Amino acid sequence: MAVNYSAKEEADGHPSGGVGVPGGGAVSGGGGAVKTRKPDNTAFKQQRLPAWQPILTAGTVLPAFFIIGLIFIPIGIGIFVTSNNIREYEIDYTGTEPSSPCNKCLNVSWDSTPPCTCIINFTLEHSFESNVFMYYGLSNFYQNHRRYVKSRDDSQLNGDNSSLLNPSKECEPYRTNEDKPIAPCGAIANSMFNDTLELYRIDNGTEISITLIKKGIAWWTDKNVKFRNPTGEGNNLAALFQGTTKPVNWRKAVYMLDEEPDNNGFINEDFIVWMRTAALPTFRKLYRLIERKNNLQPTLQAGKYFLNITYNYPVHSFDGRKRMILSTISWMGGKNPFLGIAYITVGSICFFLGVVLLIIHHKYGNRNTSADIPN
Repeated sequence: MAVNYSAKEEADGHPSGGVGVPGGGAVSGGGGAVKTRKPDNTAFKQQRLPAWQPILTAGTVLPAFFIIGLIFIPIGIGIFVTSNNIREYEIDYTGTEPSSPCNKCLNVSWDSTPPCTCIINFTLEHSFESNVFMYYGLSNFYQNHRRYVKSRDDSQLNGDNSSLLNPSKECEPYRTNEDKPIAPCGAIANSMFNDTLELYRIDNGTEISITLIKKGIAWWTDKNVKFRNPTGEGNNLAALFQGTTKPVNWRKAVYMLDEEPDNNGFINEDFIVWMRTAALPTFRKLYRLIERKNNLQPTLQAGKYFLNITYNYPVHSFDGRKRMILSTISWMGGKNPFLGIAYITVGSICFFLGVVLLIIHHKYGNRNTSADIPN
């Protein structure tokens, strides 16, 4: 028995004959073409596609290092200077220190009656020229916990009437209370931040209240797409939420969060901001806006101020901390020097490596490393 091969058939990958057998003929698998596991003779399957492979030489590598360094370093300096020009002032009002005015409120509970209040005086050394953003910050609060993140009902928050009275099981154990469905259900809504912050400026002994804007702090898509109130006859939210109960740790029902109809219920912007969970245990969330009234005066003048705090949110039980932050922004957002430092660091390393490699190339690159071959 013999096997016949053809060079052309080998190249094509389809032999025309089969295995010779006594009496002639070939084994063709039932009269069809012989199956083969060899890939087709194409440029793609035989890896004959055109390719470009750069040859790394001193003439290509050294300019690349210097160009990256010369581009990254100025960009990093610009970003770093821009970040440092942002005004920011932070107050920690947790009250763990005995001398803190809020120390008397340290052990408050969710439903303390009457609520505890405290006042913190501070001084702004520099004026805040542009619009000012007031944030509240929490530390050691893990909003990124898997069960915590899942503990919500997006259909209920989107105004679905059936989900309003029959929330998702993901909300357990904050799904029902006293045999009534909770609206909004889940651990995220139940732990909503509820401190009240009021800002005052002291001008010649007179207390001047700073106007804090509570609208426009939530994402447009959240306010107009993801969060909606239930629908029904009329616009009475109390009637639309009938048959539900407030979250366990809330002081009032969801339809009593604000007196203005376009900022009440599920579309309350403080509630929407809280429901967008943070990725890290130390975070800040936008609380209020302070708009600049005219170009002749700064938004917040340098001088004496005090923060009036209604202390409702307990954090001492999990060793958390609470902060109030006043900040301006720039074209790159809030104050964050990391990006500028990263650009400067990468650019400096590339420029330094370029200098080192240039010295090495200048010192050793012209040597003839080929050995003489004797005749």
